[in-house]
Amino acid sequence: MRIGKVAEGAGVSVRALRYYEEQRLVIADRSPSGHRQYPESAVERVKFIQLLYSAGLSSKAILQVLPFLDTLVATPRMTQRLKDERDRIRTQIDDLTRAHDRLDELIGLATESAISPATCSASVDAST
Repeated sequence: MRIGKVAEGAGVSVRALRYYEEQRLVIADRSPSGHRQYPESAVERVKFIQLLYSAGLSSKAILQVLPFLDTLVATPRMTQRLKDERDRIRTQIDDLTRAHDRLDELIGLATESAISPATCSASVDAST
């Protein structure tokens, strides 16, 4: 696949793909004319890389995780890295869930304290 097709399929820019290549996260072969050629699996790989970036992993951390995708063989160190990242993401999810729940509470309080139609009528009558 050419770079534009991979970018389109993965929902990233061509520039992002070039960056991923610089970081050794994706590897492209070169055609005789010098164009990048990616395997069909590159789209899913790039989507996974995007997911890991959005979860807060750095390029270096992603580079340490990706070999498992290629080989499905994990060293004890890689397994620990996967667990550490999973635990870090779980902590983020828990923190975000607490923030979400607190905002729900505040929205509930705001809704309860909003002016009801009866209160609004009484206010209008009192001001006339």
